Amino acid sequence: MGCPKEGETVQIHSYKHNGHIHRVWDETTVLKGTQNLVIGGNDKTIVTESDGRTWITREPAICYFHGKHWFNIIGMIREDGVYYYCNISSPFIADDEALKYIDYDLDIKVFPDMTFILLDEDEYEKHRKEMNYPEVIDKILKSNVQTLISWIRQRKGPFAPDFIDLWYERYLTYRG
Repeated sequence: MGCPKEGETVQIHSYKHNGHIHRVWDETTVLKGTQNLVIGGNDKTIVTESDGRTWITREPAICYFHGKHWFNIIGMIREDGVYYYCNISSPFIADDEALKYIDYDLDIKVFPDMTFILLDEDEYEKHRKEMNYPEVIDKILKSNVQTLISWIRQRKGPFAPDFIDLWYERYLTYRG
């Protein structure tokens, strides 16, 4: 398994449990890269959906991927504050092609005031049955939803008050 190097640009590939590609982010700048943690930044990057449609992200974002936790966190920097989109997913792996993870449908959207909502529970149940998620995966994912909620409430990791600002400043040094 590779380890993305600080300053390099990587693609991010999201898959579904059945191995099919879900979504590809074209360019993310690695701000920190270790075996267990990748922090990246992007802005106006091209995103390609599984059906071939493309769109461009609207705002700068700091992305947090962990090698042990079953979630990743995107902090989107908007005029009225930081919005977080948290994917319940497999831990990331990295190879020569991209940083990769399996998206397990469940998401948590966190608002600048740190209120949050759990999204896509119906989609999760549908895919859990269709793709036969093993019971052990179901338990891991539900446990990680609770871990993520705990992080949000404790302002831990990317939810810490200055986390996104500090990493965004670092991202700007690569763009300059």
